[in-house]
Amino acid sequence: MSAKRGLPRWKADPLAAPLAYAIARPMKKTTGTDRSITSKWRPATQAVRGGTWRSEHGETSEALFLTSGYTYDDAQTPADRFAGEMQGMTYSRLQNPTVAMLEERIALMEGAEACRAQASGMAAMTTALLCQLSAGDHVVGARAAFGSCRWLLDHLLPRFGIETSVIDSADDDAWEAAIKPNTKAFFFETPANPTLDVVDVAHVCGVAKAHGITTVVDNAFATSALQKPMEYGADVVAYSATKLMDGQGRVLAGAVCGSQEWIDEVLLPFQRNTGPNCAPFNAWVVLKGLETLDLRARRQSENAVALGAFIEPRVPRMLHPGLASHPRHDLAMKQMVATGPIFAFDVGDRATAFAVLDALDLVDISNNIGDARSLMCHPASTTHANMGEDGRAAMGVTEGLLRINVGLEDVEDLKEDLDRALSAAGL
Repeated sequence: MSAKRGLPRWKADPLAAPLAYAIARPMKKTTGTDRSITSKWRPATQAVRGGTWRSEHGETSEALFLTSGYTYDDAQTPADRFAGEMQGMTYSRLQNPTVAMLEERIALMEGAEACRAQASGMAAMTTALLCQLSAGDHVVGARAAFGSCRWLLDHLLPRFGIETSVIDSADDDAWEAAIKPNTKAFFFETPANPTLDVVDVAHVCGVAKAHGITTVVDNAFATSALQKPMEYGADVVAYSATKLMDGQGRVLAGAVCGSQEWIDEVLLPFQRNTGPNCAPFNAWVVLKGLETLDLRARRQSENAVALGAFIEPRVPRMLHPGLASHPRHDLAMKQMVATGPIFAFDVGDRATAFAVLDALDLVDISNNIGDARSLMCHPASTTHANMGEDGRAAMGVTEGLLRINVGLEDVEDLKEDLDRALSAAGL
């Protein structure tokens, strides 16, 4: 307690306080930030109302605060705020009302104690790893991963003296076999990009906890609407909010969720001093996207299963966790509400893959995912081009592989478009 003012000192970093301590007058608290109330709400309600604060104007939609700094009525106020003896904003790299509302909402939906928004998905992945690792540490990562995530493991971390090992994430025994005395983190995504590998989250997190290892799970393909890794023991969950959370391809954003202690003591010092922060406007857009996330994710999952089943007899290889042909279909159905809008299929070679893409009429050629529009890309020449031929081969990213994000269009129109494209490519 402050002897001078009788105010509670923040348990968190005073320069990056959680929402309940960060909003300065005249913002008016609503039930959206009272955890004793919001934690009892069901997910759909949390997605619409979680984290909401209102100004004195009583606006229904969350306010957008486009400001880099804040003013004070007297000199003592900023001194007390920076000392952690008074609530309120200090600088938007440290706190912003709009960003804070997004963080509270994502934490609620995830079932996490705390969340920090990031500038992008890769900012989230980089922050979640670098904030806890030092030279001499060791990380075990999944072989199947987004190209930039593999770049972190293969190139960035080793440059700073951090040892990395990549394994087949579907081999449950491989995780424990890869542990060394200096192993500090497990890092994986499930389903994985673009091969849709499914990791047994409970098993891997159980192994990690038994050895005092922190698990970092990239949950961007599913989001908390379809899968909650923390319910299976994950310590940290990271996101590209650019994808399903926004859902309409408008902005870049990311998020990292964890315990209050981990966020405050491990992540915040790194983020405060390196600055991979989410812009207020981007945070506001993602807030709006979260309101419809559950509806979109479920419908797009349904469309993806229907489209995948339609395509499967026409292609040499289908990679879709929602179909019985996937080697870990049962596991996916156990730990996911639905299997998401994204799947991949192999048409044999690059020429055939390009022929399919070029013949598309409705589906757009794009390397983004999570959009309400259907999008398709050729990972070997786009998202995983930087891995090199050997790296792609080891991961299973073949020259004939195509990845599709299935949107909200009528699935019969999508079937007709894919039917035309596959026929044009000779399939």
